[in-house]
Amino acid sequence: MLGSTTLNLGSLGSQLLYSPPHNSTKTFLLSPTKPFLKSPNPITSSTFFKSRTSVRTAVAAVDSSDAAVKEGGEAEGGSKSYHFVVANAKFMLDEEEHFQELMSERLRLYGERNMEQDFWLVIEPKFLDKFPNITKRLKRPAVALVSTNGPWITFMKLRLDRVLQDSFETDNLEEALASNPIDLKFEKPDKWTAPYAKYEYGWWEPFLPPKTSMV
Repeated sequence: MLGSTTLNLGSLGSQLLYSPPHNSTKTFLLSPTKPFLKSPNPITSSTFFKSRTSVRTAVAAVDSSDAAVKEGGEAEGGSKSYHFVVANAKFMLDEEEHFQELMSERLRLYGERNMEQDFWLVIEPKFLDKFPNITKRLKRPAVALVSTNGPWITFMKLRLDRVLQDSFETDNLEEALASNPIDLKFEKPDKWTAPYAKYEYGWWEPFLPPKTSMV
């Protein structure tokens, strides 16, 4: 029997979640100055910690990306590992609300730090022929975000959500970024109701591979 027993937690000073034996469904808060009380929302603490974990994971992916950029992503035999996320072109370039801002912000960061660009948008990439398990799930035309920075691509996968992720190795940048020619066309909505202006067609052009790589 706990009764009205008060436990002194000393310097801890904050409430702790207490769960009684499994045969009880009640959850209590342990307070340094009050008896055990029933929590108004037993899920709050677990949800909070899960949220904090997700945030730490995302931040770690972003922070580690700069180190990975400097390492160069070299694989054995002199080849490089290229990581990518890919999705339908309309989703990536015309519908996803944050993609343009994420790309522009990263390009600005690279410019400020005098870092060589290591990420590109590839429209209808040829390397997709090596990934039949992806192409059978992919509506065409497709667009891939390709980079030698694996942690950053993982972050972008979490951020964009509805994309597919994989990687491949090659020692040839032109081969990695080669694309099949296609003319992208997106229908304009009859009515635009979002609180922000719709992205302009062609915003992605600064992120396309160098002309010599578009084979």
